[in-house]
Amino acid sequence: MRAAQKSADTEPIRRMEHRYRAAKTLQASFLERYTENERTVRVESGVAYFRRPGKMRWEYAAPENNLFLIDGKMAWFYVPADHTVTRVPAKQSTDWRTPLALLAGETKVSRVCARVELAPDQPPEKAGVAVFSCTLRGSVDSKKTRSAKKNGTTGEGANLTNAVPSQGEQEDTVLLEIGRESGELVRIVVRNKGGVGIEFQFAHWLDDPPIAEALFHFEPPKGVAIVNAELPETPNQE
Repeated sequence: MRAAQKSADTEPIRRMEHRYRAAKTLQASFLERYTENERTVRVESGVAYFRRPGKMRWEYAAPENNLFLIDGKMAWFYVPADHTVTRVPAKQSTDWRTPLALLAGETKVSRVCARVELAPDQPPEKAGVAVFSCTLRGSVDSKKTRSAKKNGTTGEGANLTNAVPSQGEQEDTVLLEIGRESGELVRIVVRNKGGVGIEFQFAHWLDDPPIAEALFHFEPPKGVAIVNAELPETPNQE
């Protein structure tokens, strides 16, 4: 009975994975919000494009034109107003848009989240949406779980997924909002222990829109400086 309930609870996750895995290209409008202690400090919006395998393009239209692109190997962040582009190997990028490349890959939430479970205490933005908490791979909690399995701990000692980390160990809080029937990714919210957060809202999803391969390749315009460094910090980072 408990297993059946758990399966029903996570059905939106499976629907999302199936939906996006079936499409070679995806497109959605997005709104990106940065907060500090629940106070909005910046809002940006635009259109995001995804293409298999592992490519995506975020075109920012407001409040200014910027571009974030992953070509399958490198992550590029281009700010036309600054005449600079920052690039870094995608696997080394800690930017919060990078994990969303899973939408253009295997579309397995388990590649990003060590554990996903329903979050009934978190109210959804709108009706028909399920909210899930995600324990990121590499977080304190997931490391404890792997350690218990490695050491062969059983019984109560192995039930570390229910343990509450101490305040010094608290990792980012990550919430996923998914349409219960549609399987659409509606919203992602990330908050760190310092009260700083970032939120992505998605709408107007298109499955298999005609998107040219060339759109996922970046050629620096003449006169633009290329900086080989980590991407600029976003509010979810310390």
